Amino acid sequence: MHTGKARAYTNIALIKYWGKKDEELILPMNNSLSLTLDAFYTETTVSFDPALQADTFLLDGQLQNTAATAKISRFLDLLRELAGTKLRAAVTSENFVPTAAGLASSASGLAALAAAGNAALQLGLDDSQLSRLARRGSGSACRSIFGGFVEWEQGIDDITSLAHPLAANGFENDLAMLFVLINDKQKDVSSRDGMRRTVATSAFYPGWLASLPEDLAAIKQAIATQDFTALGRITEANGLKMHATTLAAVPPFTYWSPQSLMAMDLVRQLRATGTECYFTMDAGPNVKVLCRRQDEAAVQQAFSNSFSSDRLILAHAGPGISYL
Repeated sequence: MHTGKARAYTNIALIKYWGKKDEELILPMNNSLSLTLDAFYTETTVSFDPALQADTFLLDGQLQNTAATAKISRFLDLLRELAGTKLRAAVTSENFVPTAAGLASSASGLAALAAAGNAALQLGLDDSQLSRLARRGSGSACRSIFGGFVEWEQGIDDITSLAHPLAANGFENDLAMLFVLINDKQKDVSSRDGMRRTVATSAFYPGWLASLPEDLAAIKQAIATQDFTALGRITEANGLKMHATTLAAVPPFTYWSPQSLMAMDLVRQLRATGTECYFTMDAGPNVKVLCRRQDEAAVQQAFSNSFSSDRLILAHAGPGISYL
């Protein structure tokens, strides 16, 4: 038996990834930029066993159905191809993050699976190779290989589409992000389906794509100069533009809920009264509030007046993958 275990943390995109130009290879339509965080993570064990006749997938103690296991098997096939083996595997994964709720569980999940498989089969993949491999399972997983600020280069093919960390001279350690868990249930429109519908039908999508190079250049400059105000403004505006594309899709849809709007308004109120913070959202109703560490207590206290404490989770910059 060949066994490996790894942990990977979630990342939240500040410049969003929204849309694929190649569904099979998961090549994105644009570069994206994220911050890996320490609050949510996945631990995965992979055991390739000659005694197994088929792959098995246990998630949070529950044996998964055929469809979920098939997705894992397709990814394991990539590992098997690299190793030159046909061994079946038992995958056991614990998600310390709600699944399919817009909290990047697929990013940490597939990054942990890639790393555990790398260890189990002794493939010797470095982090760049591991990033490319993780991308094949879930696009944003390529960013969870690394800690801190990370850029995912869209590339032009399987070789050139991968993530790399961005030097920030410790700027990431001055930041905090408050997760406002409005709904941790599985969403009605998956990220994958939402992307497909938006790319194919949204009248706003071309404008979204055209605006991204400027956003990316500006946020990288903000990181280089440790300009929190610019970082926050670009993050918030970029997220709003991404969500605007869903409103012009056919049929239109949104990931926002009334409480999402309430949380966004609270962020604006805090800014107006002198506590600088900014929001972003991924493909789900949950709101993430970016602030400086020095303001995290004030931001959390303000939100505790409107949301129960068990729905508020504070995070800071997190590490890349680790082998356990």
